[in-house]
Amino acid sequence: MYIHEHKDWPKFTWNSEKLAGLLAEVRHRQGKMLGMMEALGFSIRAEAALDNLTLEVVKSSEIEGETLDVDQVRSSIACRLGMEISGLVPSDRNVDGVVEMMLDATQAYGQPLTEKRLYGWQAALFPTGRSGLHKITVGAWRTGKNGPMQVVSGAMGREKVHFEAPEASKLSKEMADFLDWFNTESNLDPVLKSAIAHLWFVTIHPFEDGNGRIARAIADMQLTRADKTPQRFYSMSAQIRIERNDYYNMLEKIQKSSLDITEWLEWFLSCLGRSFDNVESALQHVNRKTDFWDAVGDAEINNRQRLLLNKLLDGFDGKLNTSKWAKIAKCSTDTALRDIQDLMNKGILVKEGAGGRSTSYVFNKAFG
Repeated sequence: MYIHEHKDWPKFTWNSEKLAGLLAEVRHRQGKMLGMMEALGFSIRAEAALDNLTLEVVKSSEIEGETLDVDQVRSSIACRLGMEISGLVPSDRNVDGVVEMMLDATQAYGQPLTEKRLYGWQAALFPTGRSGLHKITVGAWRTGKNGPMQVVSGAMGREKVHFEAPEASKLSKEMADFLDWFNTESNLDPVLKSAIAHLWFVTIHPFEDGNGRIARAIADMQLTRADKTPQRFYSMSAQIRIERNDYYNMLEKIQKSSLDITEWLEWFLSCLGRSFDNVESALQHVNRKTDFWDAVGDAEINNRQRLLLNKLLDGFDGKLNTSKWAKIAKCSTDTALRDIQDLMNKGILVKEGAGGRSTSYVFNKAFG
């Protein structure tokens, strides 16, 4: 029996005493982190929020097996928030759609969640009306014409059914109940509400595709309400991506059990707490970038140079040479060499390696 088949669905229960200590610890760390961020300068907070929103969009898609271009995501977010950043690149409509959904969830967190809003989110995820090669219903609840909505894995002919969602005929009532609960003020702790909303929505699975990403956007919307600020300084999806197998196993276990969801709430709170662990290292990274650009603020640096310098600051994978520069900046190797030589003359980059084709370039120690 699936959880939604119990006669009292969706009257979830949980052991408050078992959760009390964990919830108190998470809320304390959350408040401490937000206080630390509030004490920082505006530009550093904005940069940290941009980094985490980028991470949230990229990692939520990765959980579903979809890889997005990080630079496109970052540029799309910055443009929509009116932020002036270096190294802006054009973004395609698939990236823009995911970004639009996440920004609507986090920047307009105080507005009610409605059917129309959810339809818009799902339509934004699938701008062509297709999921891969398959045409799907977009901007509306699933119809059931293709049979029951199942979460399956395994090769064709040996599929394993992990979960089967409620029938399509029940979706109008199921979603009306969910939205009424989500939009109604209550004494429920807002972080617990985020966890419940995530589980409840993904169990209903109202769309033909995109349910996981939308469930995490809803959870983020509720966490933003808990934080009382649209700026995001941690990424729940980044932590879920690290723990993806545990995430799916926990969802399957709970969706095949009773209405007591204590174990899910424990896992969610613990995962959220672990997402806070990355805030300090992320802040150090943002500080380093901010200090670097402050230090070179008077230097004339073109857009190609800004793009590649940011790549280096973000931790360039492998050695940076003229051919990689030309490929990333979409220019000739001669132009790449001139860009690099100019930065060497300015004392920003230095040569590394044996010379010739083996020559690579790194930051001068003054900026390392």
